[in-house]
Amino acid sequence: MSFVLSLWRAGVFLCLGQLLYCGEARVKTEVQAGPLYRVLGSPLYITCSVSGFRSENTDKHFEFRMTKPSNPNFEIQIISSNDDTFGYSSHQRRVRKNEIALKRLSPNSVRFEIKSLLKADEGEYECTAVNLEDAYDGEYSDKTVVKVIEDSLSVSSSASTPLSLNEGEALTLTCLASSSTSQHTHLSVAWYLHKDGQEDAQPIISLNRDFTLSPGQGFERRYQAGLIRLDKWGEAAYNLQMAEVEPSDQGRIYCQAQEWIQDPDGSWYIIIQKNAEEMTLTVKATEVVEPSSPSLAVEISAQPAALQEGQELLLSCDINTEDVEKRFFSVAWLKGSVELARIGPTGVLTVAPEYSVRQKNGELRAARTGNRNYRLILKPVRTEDQGEYICTVWPQERGQDDAFIEGEAKDSSPQRVSVSATENRLSIKMQQAENVTEGGGLHLSCKVDGVQAQLSVTWQLKSARMASFTEIISISQEGVTEIAEEFVSRKVRVMRPATHNFTLELDEVTLSDSGVYQCAVSEHKPNGKTHSQAQTTTVTVISIENRLSIKMQQAVNVAEGGGLHLSCKVDGVQGQLSVTWQLKSTPMASFTDIISINEEGVTEIAEEFMSRTVRVMRPATHNFTLELDEVTLSDSGVYQCAVSERKPNGKTHNQTQTTTVTVISIDTLMGVSLISRKNQVTVGEKLELMCRVRGPRMPVTVTWSMQREAKTPDTILTLSPNGTISWSADQNHYQLRVESRKTEVIYYLLVIGTSHREGGNYQCNVSVLLKNVHKELRASNQLAVIVNNPVSRLDVSPIPALTRNMNTDITITCSIVKKTSESSLYSITWLHEENAGNKTIVSLDRNSIVTESQADLSQRISMRRSKGPTFELTIRQARISDKGSYTCKVGEWLQDPRGEWYLLSTVSKSTVLTITEPAPNLRLDKKEQQLTAKEGEEVELNCNITSGASGSSVFYGVIWHYAAHSSSLKNASLVELDHTGLVSYPDNKDIRGLQERLRLSRPTQKSFYLSIQKAHEEDSGTYWCQVDQHQLDHEAHWQLKASDSGGAIKLSVKVTENNLSIPKEEAEMNTSRNQDLTIPCNINKQSSHESKFQVTWFWQKEIETKQRPIFTVYRNSTLQDRFGENVRLKYDHPDPSQFSLTFLNPGPENSGLYFCEVEEWLPSLSRGWRKVAVEKSGHFNVSVLTEGDANADSECNTRTYIIIAIVILIVLVLVLLLLVVTMCRSKGSLGNKSGPSLWGESMPMNTSRSGDD
Repeated sequence: MSFVLSLWRAGVFLCLGQLLYCGEARVKTEVQAGPLYRVLGSPLYITCSVSGFRSENTDKHFEFRMTKPSNPNFEIQIISSNDDTFGYSSHQRRVRKNEIALKRLSPNSVRFEIKSLLKADEGEYECTAVNLEDAYDGEYSDKTVVKVIEDSLSVSSSASTPLSLNEGEALTLTCLASSSTSQHTHLSVAWYLHKDGQEDAQPIISLNRDFTLSPGQGFERRYQAGLIRLDKWGEAAYNLQMAEVEPSDQGRIYCQAQEWIQDPDGSWYIIIQKNAEEMTLTVKATEVVEPSSPSLAVEISAQPAALQEGQELLLSCDINTEDVEKRFFSVAWLKGSVELARIGPTGVLTVAPEYSVRQKNGELRAARTGNRNYRLILKPVRTEDQGEYICTVWPQERGQDDAFIEGEAKDSSPQRVSVSATENRLSIKMQQAENVTEGGGLHLSCKVDGVQAQLSVTWQLKSARMASFTEIISISQEGVTEIAEEFVSRKVRVMRPATHNFTLELDEVTLSDSGVYQCAVSEHKPNGKTHSQAQTTTVTVISIENRLSIKMQQAVNVAEGGGLHLSCKVDGVQGQLSVTWQLKSTPMASFTDIISINEEGVTEIAEEFMSRTVRVMRPATHNFTLELDEVTLSDSGVYQCAVSERKPNGKTHNQTQTTTVTVISIDTLMGVSLISRKNQVTVGEKLELMCRVRGPRMPVTVTWSMQREAKTPDTILTLSPNGTISWSADQNHYQLRVESRKTEVIYYLLVIGTSHREGGNYQCNVSVLLKNVHKELRASNQLAVIVNNPVSRLDVSPIPALTRNMNTDITITCSIVKKTSESSLYSITWLHEENAGNKTIVSLDRNSIVTESQADLSQRISMRRSKGPTFELTIRQARISDKGSYTCKVGEWLQDPRGEWYLLSTVSKSTVLTITEPAPNLRLDKKEQQLTAKEGEEVELNCNITSGASGSSVFYGVIWHYAAHSSSLKNASLVELDHTGLVSYPDNKDIRGLQERLRLSRPTQKSFYLSIQKAHEEDSGTYWCQVDQHQLDHEAHWQLKASDSGGAIKLSVKVTENNLSIPKEEAEMNTSRNQDLTIPCNINKQSSHESKFQVTWFWQKEIETKQRPIFTVYRNSTLQDRFGENVRLKYDHPDPSQFSLTFLNPGPENSGLYFCEVEEWLPSLSRGWRKVAVEKSGHFNVSVLTEGDANADSECNTRTYIIIAIVILIVLVLVLLLLVVTMCRSKGSLGNKSGPSLWGESMPMNTSRSGDD
C-alpha cells in the first residue's frame, strides 16, 4: 500500500510540474531595443540571440526581414543563415558583395551587419529563429526599428600647413567640431600624434562624452604638471595647448571627433567618427654645445623651510652654468640618501616606488619651470617629510645616435626642512542669518572640515533673555543624542546626513526662539587629545502678525535699447496688496514713482514716464512685474518694489525691497568684427566674408562696403532691420546669408566668382535702431582681400638658333606647348635686339589685331597664326642687317566671371638669327647617260643640280648644247632659259628643225628637262646642259654667282628595234621527180606592223660552195626569177608572214641546200624607206630521187603498212573474244533474270524527238 501511495505522489508532482512548465514560454528571441538611430553611410549592427531550445550547443539558424515605413504591410526578405537564396533580389546583390552579412557570434546568437547604410535601409527589422523542433513553444522572432539620419558632424583644424618649432616652444592648435543633428547626441574630442614609422597614432589628450579629460599614454607627466591642456571654448572650439614641445612630439597631429548616441538599452554607441586634417610638426632638438667652462653650481631652496603638517612644501633646484639653455641635465631630489623623483634630459619624470602612491594621488609633483629652474612640490606635507634634502644634477651630452651620455654628478648643499604636527585643523561652516516665521520649523546645518578623528556636536542657544549659551541638544562620538531639560518637551532633533555634516531641526518655533545659535564641535583624537571649534548664526523668528516678505532678483544688467523686466514676489500675504515701483537714479537722490497698481488692479503711471512704454503686470496673485521698454542710460539706478498690505481689520503693513539696475551702453555690449576663412582667393573662386555682431538681439542695419586702393569706399548693399536689401553693387555677383547663434549673429557676404574688381578692403558697418533713431556702432575692422591670378601653366617651346642665307625668306616659329585654359587668348610681340636695345618689330593684341609695327619693315615682315596656337614671323629677302637676337613675348589672357579680360602671365623665348652669304657651291650631275629611242617617240633629257644655294633670292638659268654624230655640229646651243624665266632659241639653220620640236620644262627649282618631240634619226648625238646661278644683292642688282655643266647625254635614235625572226631549223627532204618541191620561208616575228619584206631564195649544189639566188620577191611585190634554167617555179604568199617557192617536177639535178633570206624595210621620218634587218633561214637538204628508187621506197612502205594492219586486226579479234566470254559468264550467274543488254541491238534508239527537245 505504501508503494502505491509513493507512485501516486510522484504522479501528482509530475503533473503539477508539467502544469507549471506549460505556464511559461520556453523559447525566447531577442534583438536590440529600438529605435536605433544610425548615420547615413555608416555601418549597422543588430545582435539577435535565442534561448530555450533543447540543444544549446548546436548552431541555430536565423532569418532577417524588414518592412519600410512607406509600405509597412509588405515584408522584404533580406538574408538567412541556412538559405543563400532567401533574400529578395533588391538585397541579394548586396549580400553577394558582402555588403550585407550575417556573422555568427555563438551557437545561439548572430550579428546582422550592413556595411554602409542607405536611406532606403530605414524601417522595422525582424529577426526570426528557425524552429527545427517538433513543436512551437515561445517567441521565435523579435523586431527593432532603425532610423537613418543625415551625417551632420563637421570636424576641421585651425592649421594644416607644416609647422616647425624649437624644443621648449609652445604649441596651440584649435579643433572645430560640431553637429547639427536633431537627436540628443554627445561629442568626444581627442588629439592624436602619429609618429613616423609607427603604425598607430597615440592619443595626446582626450575629452570624452561625459566631459572628462584623460591624458594619453606617455603624456601623463606633462598633463599633471599643467604643460598639456585641452580647453573647450564656446560651442565648437577645442584648444590643445602644449606649453613646451619635446623632440618626441614630432609627427603628424590631428584631432578626432566622435558623435555618440544613447540607445534605448542605455548603452552608448558611436554613430559617426571623423578626423580633421593632419598637421605635420617638426621639433628641432636643442643642440649640444660644449661648455667653455666645466664649472657647474647647484642650489636648493625650500619654501617654507618650517611648516605645519598639511601645508605645501616647494623645493626649488637652480642650475648655474654657462650656456645653460643649450645644454641638457638630469635633476634629482634626495631626502638623505633616498631619491624622491628625477627629471631626465628630455623632461621625463620618474618617481621612486615609495613615493609613487603620493604622485598618483597628486601629493607629489615635479616639473621644469625654466632653463635653470626645477621644482618639486609636496602637498599635503607630512611629519615624516621632515629632514635634509639635496639636489643632484648630472650634465647630459647628446651623442651622434641621439642617445644621452651622463656626466659627473653635482650635488647642492643640504637644505633642512622642519614639519610640525597640526594641533587643530577643524573648520566649521554654517549658513548666514536665518529668518523663520513664528510657528514654522527651524533647520540649521553645521558642516565640519579638516576632520582627523571622532566628532561630537552640541547645539546651543543664546537668546535676548539669556546672558550665555545654553544647550539644546548634543550627539556624542558614538552617535548617542541627549536633549537639554528645557527642550525635552519640544520637537527637537539632531541629524547626521553625512559623515561631517550635522543638522538641528526645531519645530513650532516661537518668538522666544530668536537669538544666536552655536554649533560646538569636539574632535577626540586617539592620543586622548581633544580639539574644539564653534560657529554661530543668528535666527530671527518673525511674528505671525506681519509675515510679509519680498524677494527680488539681484543686480540686473540690461542693454541700452532693450527691455527691463523686474519681478517682485510677495510671501506671507494675509490681506489686499498694492504695489508701487520706484526709481532712485543717483545715490544722493530720493525715490520717485514710476508706476503703481492698487488693490483693485488700477494702474497709475507717473507723469515723467507717461511718454515711455511702461507696464506693471501681475502674472500671479502674489507676483508683480515691472516692464520698461527701450531703456536708456539714464534709466540706470536703484529700483524699489514698495508693497502695502491692508488687512481686514484695517491695519496696513508695508515692506520694500530694492535691486540695482545698470543700463549698459550698446557700444559696450555690441561688437562688430569682420573675418574670413581665407582672404586670398583665386580669380573665379568664391569668397565668404563673415560680419560677426556680438551682443543682445536688437534691430540692426548692416552695410557692406569695399574700398579699392586710395578711393572712397563703395557701398555693396544695406540690410535693413525688416530684411529689406538695398543693392548698390551688381546683385548677380553677391549673396547674403544670416546665421543666428547663441551669443552672436553672423552676416555672411558671399562673392560669387571673384574677379580683380573684388580685391580691396572690406568693412561692415552696423547701426542699432534705438527709439526710431539709428545709432552707429563702431565699424568693423577692415579686411584686406587679395584676388590672385590662377597659377599659369603657359609655356612656349624653345626656338632653335637659325642660320640662313641672305636674300632668302626666313620663318621663326613660336609655339605654345602648355596653356592654362582652353579659352585662353594670347597677345604676342616680336622684339629684335638692335644696338644693345630691343626694338618692337610687330605686336598683336589678344584679338590678333596689329597694335604696333615698324613701317620700314612692313613690306618684308609678316606674322601668321596657325593651329596650336603657333605664331610665325616671316622675314622676306633677308638682309645682313636682319641678323641678331629675336624674342617672342607671349601674353596669356583669361576672362574673369565679370567678362573682363586680364593678363595672366607672359612668357618670352629668344633665338639668334645668323645671316650668311651663300658660297658658290653649284654642282650638276656629271654622270654620262646613254639613251636609245625609236624614231617618232618623245625623248626627255634631264639636267639636275646636285648641290647649290636655295631660297627665294637664288635664281638659275640653263643653256642646252648639242653635238651631232654625223655632221660638223659640235657645240650648238639649242635653247636657253635665263634666270628671269625668259626662253630663247639661238639662230642656227642646221638645227632649226630640231629646235622646233624642243620643249623646255622645270618641275623643281633644281631640275631642268628638255623634251624632243617625234625624234628623228638624225637627232642622234651628244647633249649637255650649262646652269648659271644668279642672286640679287642688297641693292637689287643681279649677280652671277656660279656656273657649271652637266654630264653628257648620248642619244641614239633608231627607226625601230631589230625584232625580225625566222625559223633557223635544219631539215632534210627526199622527193621524186614526179612530186613538187616546196621551199617555205615564214616570218615568226617582225619589228613593226609597218614593215615591208624582201625575200630571196638561195640554192647551193651538193658539190659546190657557191650560194646562188634563185628567186626574189621585192617589198613592192615585184618578182624576179633568177634561176636562169629550164625549171618551172611557183611563188605563193598566203599570209603576210608566210612565203613559199615550189619547184614543179624537179629533177635530180635540183638536189642541194636551199634557204631564204628576208630583208625588213621600214619608212624613215627623214630618209624614206630603210632596211632595218636581214635574217637567213635554216637549210633544207633536198634530195630528188630517180623513179626506181622511188618505187623501192614505195614497196618498202607498202609492206610496212600491211604488217601494221595485220597486228591491229589480231588485237581487235582478241578483244571481241574477251567480251563474249565475259557476257556469257554474266548470264549464267543471273539465271532467268532479264536485264538491259550492253549491245545496241538490245537497246533500240528512240529516233523520235520529244516535245522537250
